[in-house]
Amino acid sequence: MKRVVIIGMGFGGIRAARELAGKGLDVTLVDRNNYHLFQPLLYQVATAGLEQESIAYPVRAMARGWTGTRFHLAEVTGIDFGTRQVRTDNGDIPYDYLVAGAGSVTNYFGLESVERHAFDLKELVDGERLRNHILTAFERAVVEPDPARRRALMTFVIVGGGPTGVEFAGALIELVRFVLAKDYPELSVQAARVVLVEAFDRLLAAMEPPLQVYTLEKLRSMGVEVLLNARVVDAGPERVILHDGAVIPAHTLFWSAGVKAAPLAAALSAAPGPGGRIRVEPDLTLPGHPEVCVIGDMAYLEQDGAPLPMVAPVAMQMGIYAGRSILARERGESAPPFRYRDKGSMATIGRSAAVASAFGMKFRGYLAWLVWLLLHLYYLIGFRNRIVVMLNWIWYYWFHERQVRLITERERGVAE
Repeated sequence: MKRVVIIGMGFGGIRAARELAGKGLDVTLVDRNNYHLFQPLLYQVATAGLEQESIAYPVRAMARGWTGTRFHLAEVTGIDFGTRQVRTDNGDIPYDYLVAGAGSVTNYFGLESVERHAFDLKELVDGERLRNHILTAFERAVVEPDPARRRALMTFVIVGGGPTGVEFAGALIELVRFVLAKDYPELSVQAARVVLVEAFDRLLAAMEPPLQVYTLEKLRSMGVEVLLNARVVDAGPERVILHDGAVIPAHTLFWSAGVKAAPLAAALSAAPGPGGRIRVEPDLTLPGHPEVCVIGDMAYLEQDGAPLPMVAPVAMQMGIYAGRSILARERGESAPPFRYRDKGSMATIGRSAAVASAFGMKFRGYLAWLVWLLLHLYYLIGFRNRIVVMLNWIWYYWFHERQVRLITERERGVAE
């Protein structure tokens, strides 16, 4: 029986596993976490909208229904192509076929001070950690006698005007204005600042100009300060410095300005592409190793003259393709080159406001928001998770309440 190892239980990995399950192969799933994380909703954990358990699902629970599949909890440390072994901190795993989809990590572009002081959202623990920090900042502001320092505690700088930055900014300003304003009556919460910094002259660069303009106007009407053509070049525990020398007194910096391939990409002994991604063949295989497929954010592939973006839909389609390609090879057939079918993009801005572009049509406002809600519920794994998330959204829609305002760990320092 041929052995298939799938590294990474992200959007691409779980879809490759689904394709291969029950097809007469020995499939081993490897991840350092025992759950699949629905990362697009992680910002709602950070802004007290959802419990962290509602956007994660145990891999072993999924694998129970996947015949011939087993899970291995381990950190992959390297790959020996000669002996076809995946090296992990919990033993070596042999393979005949390998699917590598370890995802991406935050790219700070060499800004060491920013990396030390900024928060990001890549892991489940990051959402809880950022939520703790935001709520703790308000608790500290309550007892802070210095007005300038108090305002800095209530100032939040978000870097990156892509979907993550836009969605986090909208969710955070609503948390501050509609929820924390009631929780902290002794504070002038209206003085709190949410500042969104974008290096280009527009938000949501991948979308149509009318949707970009709507997003900018909507965020500003909600109270978000949007700084375009601005870059963060330095940061400290109580300040953020822009490229023009401007200083924003702030105790919270959130970075969503870029990602790069996971460190595992460097272990594949291949010439790296932009962002540390691995240049793959048209069938997603590693050059010189047709038994190895690289998928998702780790893979660099150009289509119609442009590289495929590092987004979940690309990873999902690559995962499905990789699984079917392996099955085709087992039948002695060859798979056609991979081609990504762009079904559109979307981003939510706030309650009843979103933008979406799909099938040549543009949506904005309430209709786009409903489409965003339904699609995210559809792709979320686990019936219970869908129900819990839907109930949380309904509760917030009617009562403007975020139920998960819990500080689960006290910080030792303001910007740890």
